[in-house]
Amino acid sequence: MMDYDVKGHLHQVLDSLPQGVRLVAISKYHPNEYIEAAYEEGQRVFGESHEQELRQKHESLPKDIEWHFIGHLQTNKVKYIAPYVSMVEAVDSLRLLKEINRQAERCGRVIKVLLELHIAEESTKYGLTLDACRELLEGGDWREMRHIQICGLMMMASFVDDQDQIRREMQTARDFFDEVKQKYFVSDEAFCERSWGMSDDFPIALETGSTMVRIGTTIFGPRVY
Repeated sequence: MMDYDVKGHLHQVLDSLPQGVRLVAISKYHPNEYIEAAYEEGQRVFGESHEQELRQKHESLPKDIEWHFIGHLQTNKVKYIAPYVSMVEAVDSLRLLKEINRQAERCGRVIKVLLELHIAEESTKYGLTLDACRELLEGGDWREMRHIQICGLMMMASFVDDQDQIRREMQTARDFFDEVKQKYFVSDEAFCERSWGMSDDFPIALETGSTMVRIGTTIFGPRVY
């Protein structure tokens, strides 16, 4: 029996999002019945960060769910999720990008990806520095990859109470998005996603132009490990 009002909380979040902003419901560590409750209300995009948990959920839940891989993805795990994952939200190296392209080609698919930026002041966060991201794009190898589609940028703000700091970090990501859009993707309509904002900071993310928010706890309650 579900002891958390997933449907009610999902609608509270959806009602607070402006038109054009997509919700990725972060379902890691939450049971299938919670995902099914959100699915029944029309939610189709879910985020997971562990390959085995994602595989089990993919096998047992409706096949029209769009699965986003949101955590740090090791290159040796790509082959397990390549047959079905819709988007990899955290590409933080050229090596990983190449492996996703290689495995997607084996599956006859094109996998959407976001480049993850490291802007937060915490050393624990993964991602590309702005200069490393510029270098990756300038290198141009990605232009030859037919089985990935770079759809935008992703970042996680510092986990702090200082809202001005969070806003600064997200604005930095927004400005950087505009820079690389202009320089590398000006005629590519697919490059349009700005994925930042989670349960604690998504109102600030919306102010700074986020198009995709990743919200778990607010919808599903405390994680069930």
